[in-house]
Formats: sequence, structure tokens, C-alpha cells
Amino acid sequence: MSDTTLRTGLGLVFASMVLAGCANYQGLATEGVSLQAHHLKAGQTLSGARTTPAAWPAKDWWKRLGDAQLDGLIQEALRDSPDMQVASARTHQAAAAASAAHAQRMPTLDAGADVTRSRLSRSQDPGGQGGRYSTERDINLSFNYTFDLWGGQRDAWEAAVGEARAAEVDAQAARLTLASDVARAYSHLGHAFSVRDLSKDDLERTRKMLDLSQRRLDSGIDSHYQYQQTESLEASAEEQLINAQKQLSSARIALAVLLGKGPDRGAEIARPAVLTPNAVALPSILPADLLGRRPDLVAARWRVEAANKHIAAAKTRFYPNLNLTAAAGTQSLLGDALFGPASRFFNIAPAVSLPIFDGGRLRAGLDAEDANYDLAVAQYNKMLVGALGDVSDTLGQLRATGQQITAQQRATEIAQNSYDTVLQRYGSGVGNYLEVLSIEQQLLEAQRQLADVNAQQIDLSIQLMQALGGGFEPAHTALAVPSQASLAE
Repeated sequence: MSDTTLRTGLGLVFASMVLAGCANYQGLATEGVSLQAHHLKAGQTLSGARTTPAAWPAKDWWKRLGDAQLDGLIQEALRDSPDMQVASARTHQAAAAASAAHAQRMPTLDAGADVTRSRLSRSQDPGGQGGRYSTERDINLSFNYTFDLWGGQRDAWEAAVGEARAAEVDAQAARLTLASDVARAYSHLGHAFSVRDLSKDDLERTRKMLDLSQRRLDSGIDSHYQYQQTESLEASAEEQLINAQKQLSSARIALAVLLGKGPDRGAEIARPAVLTPNAVALPSILPADLLGRRPDLVAARWRVEAANKHIAAAKTRFYPNLNLTAAAGTQSLLGDALFGPASRFFNIAPAVSLPIFDGGRLRAGLDAEDANYDLAVAQYNKMLVGALGDVSDTLGQLRATGQQITAQQRATEIAQNSYDTVLQRYGSGVGNYLEVLSIEQQLLEAQRQLADVNAQQIDLSIQLMQALGGGFEPAHTALAVPSQASLAE
């Protein structure tokens, strides 16, 4: 390339830069501001909570529930569940998009070769005769490269990388959600067994009462009407047992679905052991450390970072762009030397493009990216507030549930003692039927409430592990976490 050609090309570039003011993004800006964790006050709500540096959940936190079968079921779900397959596919999609964005930054080099055999008509034949045949051979290389003068291609690539990292963290969040759902479904299955057992016990008590009522009727102590009431109570107890069996079957099927298996898989699951709720404690540093422990928060932060890069890329489209294309090869008719000097050719074409008037397309595109950034920030803020709320609410419910269990155990013991006493009196022909019926219902209700609050304590314990991130640690992945400073830019 001659000096004159080079100077001409540079002159075009500078002239284009001067004209760049024709299309501009003045007046467009983002509005979203990321919340800072330390600005969210939670000291009063979390006051009195036991804290320890070791309170962050382990990666296999569910093992602390004390049931080896549960560990196997969670591993099975993580391996076979369609939810994990969906998460893996989305991660793959995002990684492929990042690779495509990186490829856009690279020059292209293409090679081609062709042979064209033609029969010329009279109008195509320079000699005017027509009917002649010709064979054209062509071998060429073509090169194309767009200079990333303003870093827009790099910004687009970094945005795609951020989205790929968010998708990777989303897969970790899906893993946590699935493990929590399986653990909770397993706990619900155990509760369904407990309710079924209580229904069986209630039916046995009712039948015992029916037997005593029959004897009192035969002795003339009770009326036939009172005996019929006991029969009705037995029928109701049978209905409750049928309903408990139905709930147990549904709990088995729900767990099988989470495992990614057919309903028959649920029937193969043995009765859960009595689960041990996790100790109620909080990490020493909260809520600040929660930002890096919750995969949904980490993914949201990556999306804010990616949206910021998309804005930077959109701004560079307002500037002039330089593209270089070149081609070289040989082209000859049959009979000529394909690689001879006369057959060789090459061309080189630097080109400058500049948006001057586009009807507002570039501004609309940038404005859309600004809106996407504001949306990403708003979603991050919402998740941050919700995450801290999850921890606080779950912890408060766990405290109250522990107190409920203590009170309900005492109420159940009293109801059981009262029932034993009144049933003994009733069997001796002394007690009142209505008194027996009332105490029996109180005992059944107390037993069911105790089973409910025990199951609720296990469920809340699992939810707390999920709210604290379920053992997610970005340092153990290929990811770094965007800093708060980068989000505030």
C-alpha cells in the first residue's frame, strides 16, 4: 500500500470521527442503583440469635438430618431429574453464546476453489458465433477483519461471558432448590406416615369405645342413640384413615416426580426415619456474607455486570468503524497457466463506516440496554431484600416452633392421661359418654398438632439451609463474584 493510499485512509478515519456527532447518545442514562447489604437493617430482628463462624451450611447439608436414605434420594435426583438437565442445557447455551461472541472478535480467512464449464450462446460469445465451450478455474483466499477501535466487540464478549457465568450459577441454584425440595418432600412423606399412624390409633380407640358402648348398652346403662353415635364416630375414623392413606400415596408420587422417575419409584421408598432438625444458628457475618453464599444473588449480580457491558457495547455503535477486506488467488481459462503471472490477482479494501442518520435506531437500542440494566439492578435488589427476609422470617418461625413443640408435648401428655382416666371410668360404668367423646377428640387433635409442629420444625430447618445458600461457595467454582463497587458503577 502506497503512502498516498495510507494517508487517504487515515484522513477518512479522522473525518469520520469529526462527523460522529451526527448520531449521539446524549441524554440517555441508567437509573438503577444497587442496594448495599450493610444498608439493610436486620439487627433488631436477628437479635438474640446464636451465631458462629461455622454456621454456613455444608455442601451436603442434608446429611445432618440423619437419614442415609435421604442422602441417596438427593443424589439420585441430582443425577436424573429433568430440572438439572434443563439447567445444564441452559448453561451450555450460554457458554456457546459466549464462544460465538468471542469468535466475532477474530478475523476470518476463507479459501475457495471452483471450476465452471460453460457453453456460450451467440449473445455471450465475443466472436458472435456461439456454440463454443469454455472452462474457468478459480482458486482464492479471502480475508476480513473489523477493527475493534472502541472496544465494543470486547464489551459484547464480556457481557456474554457474564451471562454464561450467571447461567452456571443458576445451575448451582437449581441444584440447591432440587435438594431442598427433595428433603422437604421426604419430610412430608415422613409426616404422612405419622398422620396415617395417628389415624390408625384413633380408629383403634374408637373401636374400643364402641365395644365398651355395646357392653353398656347390653347392661342398660347407655341408650341405643349413644351407641349409634359411637358407630358414627367409628365410620368417621375410618374415613380419616382412608384420607391419610390417600395423602401418603400422594406424598410418595410427589417425591418420585422430583427424582425424575415414574410413580412406582415412590412405592419403593422405605418409611423415613425420624429426621433431626439442623441446629438453629446464624453465621457471624450477616447479611454482608450472604451476597456470596446465595447462588441466586450471585447470578443476579453477574446479570447486572453483563447488562453494564451491553450498554458499553451499544455506545460504541455510535462511533466510526474500520473494516479491512482482502482477497488473492488465481483465475484462468482452460489452457492458460493457472498459476502463471497473468492469472494471479489480489485486492485490498479498507472501509470506514459511520452512522449519520438512522431514524433513531441506535438511540432506541441503547435506551433498551439502559432499561435492561435498570431491570437487572431492580431484580438484584429484590432478591437481596428477599434473601435477608427469608433468613429472618425462617429463623423467627423456627424459634416459635421450638416453643410450640414444648407446649404441645405437654398438652398431648395431659390429653393422654385424661383420656386413659375417663376411658377407665367409662368402662367401669361410671363415666359419661359425652365426656369420653370430648376427651378423645382433644387427644386426637393434640396428637395431630404435635405431629404437625414437629414436621414444621424439620421443614423450616431445611428452608433455613436453603436461605443461607445451601453450601454454595463461588471460590469452589470457576467463577469470581462481581464486587459491589462494580455494580455501583
